[in-house]
Amino acid sequence: MDEIFLLNNVWIIVCFALVLLMQGGFILLEAGSTRMKNAGHIAGKTIFTVGIASLVFWAVGYGFIYGEGNAFIGMSDFFYGDFDSVVDGLAGSVDFMFQLAFAAIALTIAFGGFAERAKLSAYIIFAVLFSALIYPVVAHWIWGAGWLADLGKQDFAGSTVVHLTGAASALAATIILKPRIGKYNKDGSSNDLAGHNQVYTALGVLVLWVGWFGFNAGSTLGVDGAFFGYVALTTQLAAAAGAVAAMFIVSMITGKADVPTMLNGALAGLVAITASTAFVAPWAAVIIGIVAGLIVHFSMVFFDKAKIDDPIFALSVHGVAGIWGTLSTGFFATTALAEMNGGSAGLFYGGGFGQLGVQFLGVSVSGLFAFTMAFIILKIMDKVMVGGIRVTEEEEIVGLDLSEHGSYGYPENIRESEDVKREKTGA
Repeated sequence: MDEIFLLNNVWIIVCFALVLLMQGGFILLEAGSTRMKNAGHIAGKTIFTVGIASLVFWAVGYGFIYGEGNAFIGMSDFFYGDFDSVVDGLAGSVDFMFQLAFAAIALTIAFGGFAERAKLSAYIIFAVLFSALIYPVVAHWIWGAGWLADLGKQDFAGSTVVHLTGAASALAATIILKPRIGKYNKDGSSNDLAGHNQVYTALGVLVLWVGWFGFNAGSTLGVDGAFFGYVALTTQLAAAAGAVAAMFIVSMITGKADVPTMLNGALAGLVAITASTAFVAPWAAVIIGIVAGLIVHFSMVFFDKAKIDDPIFALSVHGVAGIWGTLSTGFFATTALAEMNGGSAGLFYGGGFGQLGVQFLGVSVSGLFAFTMAFIILKIMDKVMVGGIRVTEEEEIVGLDLSEHGSYGYPENIRESEDVKREKTGA
């Protein structure tokens, strides 16, 4: 067993841990972006749905993605348990763990469309079905031996496979669940149901930013040649450019440097560069991040005006930025990097419209498949579950911490608030 093989496996296990740690970033981001009465619910559902995703991925997900099968789906390696296999130069179990972390991230993104109004039981059922029937199919098409892989679709670390798949499913959820109580007025105007803790949100973004180096740089699947350093460079530049661009555009338009928009700009830059990070030059990574930071602002405004209630901004950050990031390789992929990592050069490097066309096809069919499957699954769940997949009006007003879990995430604060009310009413 040579030294490089061992180093590669150590590196990818570390990257697995970084990607898994991103769930902590999502807990802080989502809890901070929602109201205090739902904070404990947000944290708790993230942990147990990671558990569900892990078990389903072990049972069938990995086999559907990487098992021997056809251009549509894999059909082997279920209930994965090989201890001596080698996959992509890694121990099979190490590769399995790394891929599992990606599947769990996609599910967490999808749940952004459930925030503050879905039943806990809906999370459980959808977690199983998404992890078995939606994510593995798209991942097989692009990362397995699927038909988009055969066409040369470029998605180095998952702008389409992870982020768009999750966001398309979140869109289906927001449509079926409908807006939160009080979000929109009868005249169509929108109320700001502000998140309770911007410090949590900012810290969540930072944790995600750090974890993204496991996400992107880890997708090199090895240390030989130290190409992971280059991937880290383009990742950092795009994230930085996204944050700065979003801050400037929202300041120019509203006169205020809105903190959530700035944070979402950083995330949009990260999402966008995820597909192209190994294919583009540093200057192009900056452009990709700038565009992502700009479009995330306009996308957030668009969805709000369309009365699509997206508390976590999953549709803009992961969906719209994921589409842009996937298409960006069709513009900016260099000849040398494309030859090294698969696919063809982009339009701006003499590759013509071929790679851009493949990217457009891939992002279109993947997004449509994920949305359609999620919509059908959730619609059936809404019909067959007693009372549907949304909590009652009373439960939503009280908050999911109490109605779904029996205790508040901030019990001291809630008690203080109740004590004040009793003093005012004389009760």
